Amino acid sequence: MRMMLRWSVPVDRGNEMVDDGSMGRLIETLAELVKPEAAYFLTDGGERACMMFFDMKEPADIARIAEHLFQGAEAAVEFTPVMNADDLKKALGSLG
Repeated sequence: MRMMLRWSVPVDRGNEMVDDGSMGRLIETLAELVKPEAAYFLTDGGERACMMFFDMKEPADIARIAEHLFQGAEAAVEFTPVMNADDLKKALGSLG
C-alpha cells in the first residue's frame, strides 16, 4: 500500500543532529529502508520535517520505520495511506 511517512524533529534535537552529522546519516538510512518514490523536506510548525511516499509491504513495517525515527531523532511520526492519480481514477471508476 502506498503510504506517506511524515516526520518532524524538535529544533534542539535537530540542531544537535546537524552539528554531529547524524541527520544526514538518519535520512540516508531511512531512504534505504523505505525506498521512497518521492521525498520532500520542509519546515512545519518551526521544526525540520520530511514527507516520504513509498510502498509499504506489511503493517509490521510501521514499527520498524517509526522506531528508527523515535530513537534516532526523537521525531514525531505519522503514517497515512495515500493514492496517486491512477489509484483515484480506478477507485472513481468502480463507483459508478
